[in-house]
Amino acid sequence: MKRRHYLRAAGATGAFALAGCTGDGGSENGGTNATTGTASGTRTLTIATYPTYVDGKSSPGAWLKRKFEATHDGVTVEWTTPTSGSSNVAEYVRREQRGAAIDADVYAGLNTDELVQIDRELDAPLFATVRDDLSHAGDVKEGLTVDPKGRAVPYDTGYITPVVDATTLDTVPETFDDLLAARYRGDLLMENAQGSDTGKAFLLHTIHEKGADGYLDYWRGLLDNDVRVLDTWQAAYNAYTAGEAPMVVSYSNDQVYAANQGKNLDAYEIVFLNGEGYANPESMAVFADSDVPDLARAFVDFVLSPKAQDVVPQRNYQFPATTTGSLSGTYAEYAQTPPSPVTLTYDDLVGNVSEWVEQWSRLVARN
Repeated sequence: MKRRHYLRAAGATGAFALAGCTGDGGSENGGTNATTGTASGTRTLTIATYPTYVDGKSSPGAWLKRKFEATHDGVTVEWTTPTSGSSNVAEYVRREQRGAAIDADVYAGLNTDELVQIDRELDAPLFATVRDDLSHAGDVKEGLTVDPKGRAVPYDTGYITPVVDATTLDTVPETFDDLLAARYRGDLLMENAQGSDTGKAFLLHTIHEKGADGYLDYWRGLLDNDVRVLDTWQAAYNAYTAGEAPMVVSYSNDQVYAANQGKNLDAYEIVFLNGEGYANPESMAVFADSDVPDLARAFVDFVLSPKAQDVVPQRNYQFPATTTGSLSGTYAEYAQTPPSPVTLTYDDLVGNVSEWVEQWSRLVARN
């Protein structure tokens, strides 16, 4: 018995786990069987993601819903986003642990470290293996494949790196070791690696550079040089744009936003330390309990198609994950890719990432 079907049969039992989390009521309107459909003959595909992916007319979610429905007769795409402060993936891990209903078919926005967390905390598979079923999976760029089991498939990526106000600094840093120099004391803003994707990506980049045995010494140097750690990317970026410090850990496409706002691009100079930027791919995965696994796979494959890769990543202020995707307009002119993208793989992170972040957080708390 599918869990979504069990929820209907059980009435109010377990409903607390879904209250406020199903968007427009995905479990009632979207709980169709892949063969029987609803009374109206339509099928609903429910996709879980983070709020900004679907907010506004220019969001990726709105475009994907419109285009996928236009090419799949009788299909309705519904989005569901969390209402709590936790991430969607943590919410679904808790549901799986409680045996509660999984009210979605696809998850969009999965990071590699979150996949590691899922595998650590759950015995049963939360996501199905889909990579070999997708016609466009082979187009994913080399180095962005995150899941050796073929469940999570990257659909876009960002590159995390410092952004520098070159109107304030006469000399911008070129290496990680440069950030330890006295001339940059108090100049760097970054995000908490415990709760921020950008903060964790920058931490992982330092581990890539300094090794698991050396990264804490490097961070002691950064803390001695008065690096400032804020809770979120928004808080750090607001402090940066307010002139509180001339460097912030952010994205290599920040000049796109600056150009669109008519700002001075010298105040948003992208710096690839050691000629590198940390790739932080976002992935999609199909829930193992999906009632419409054929639609779910078709949707993921559509997101990887050249047509979608030309549009969706840019609407999300990211880069295409595939070799077939291209950039256009302001994005093509101002977005920058690092000479040498780096990232830590699933195999690098498994058994390590939680300890690395915990050790880092204890070090920061003592300073």
